[in-house]
Amino acid sequence: MPVKKYKPVTPGTRGMTGYTFEEITKTTPERALLMPLRKQGGRNAQGRVTVRHRGGGARRYIRVVDFKREKHGIPAKVAAIEYDPNRTARLALLFYVDGEKRYIIAPLDVKVGDTIVSGPNAEIRPGNCLPIANIPVGTLIHNIEIRAGKGAQMVRSAGGAAQLLAKEGDFAQIRMPSGEVRLIHQVCYATIGQVGNLDHSNIKLGKAGRKRHKGIRPTVRGTAMSPRDHPHGGGEGRQPIGLPGPKSPWGKPTLGKKTRRNKKTDQYIVRRRSKNSR
Repeated sequence: MPVKKYKPVTPGTRGMTGYTFEEITKTTPERALLMPLRKQGGRNAQGRVTVRHRGGGARRYIRVVDFKREKHGIPAKVAAIEYDPNRTARLALLFYVDGEKRYIIAPLDVKVGDTIVSGPNAEIRPGNCLPIANIPVGTLIHNIEIRAGKGAQMVRSAGGAAQLLAKEGDFAQIRMPSGEVRLIHQVCYATIGQVGNLDHSNIKLGKAGRKRHKGIRPTVRGTAMSPRDHPHGGGEGRQPIGLPGPKSPWGKPTLGKKTRRNKKTDQYIVRRRSKNSR
């Protein structure tokens, strides 16, 4: 999908790029698969801000996406490719032969009219969902389950693809888009192919207003604050952060500080993600 450039008639449109939406075949979502989205503004049940820089944004509805793909052996026809404001990937609307309609993450090269199947006996084709045990080594996959039957949790964003490297015993080695090699149980399901909308990473918002449309509020640098508001603030003129290193507004180490502390899943990591990957 090519990227559209805007004519710089205003300072905000200079350098701005957007989607051409050539792959979108339906502009209105399926009404039966919509849910209202109640925004929290980054606040928890007690009303305290737990995630900063959230709030506002355009009104939108949640599209109910099928991440479990538990309709095994029932073929479905791709009826439309739709836009989803809640994620970077596109959605594919499936019409099953039994009359049910469902959304899935649209894989690359899957078009309207294609037939998609999930189950152990499905073909190795983009969009089909199979157990990892039935997928050949070297295949690109996405929508990967961590726990069997829970639904896909990994590799779901635009352009994402993992690679099945090896199988040994009950587990398979999968290289994630970050470069991390991870063990996944072979009974878990994964979808063949790569997630579509590859040019998402090439989009330049161009102006602050497009950030606000996404529901992201302004972020103020700590060095621009006073010393009572941030550890980086204060001083005559511009000052470096200094030792012992960068701090969050509450004095905790940040900007590169490793926060991953899940001992239960560390045993499934064969190789940590590479430094050069995103």
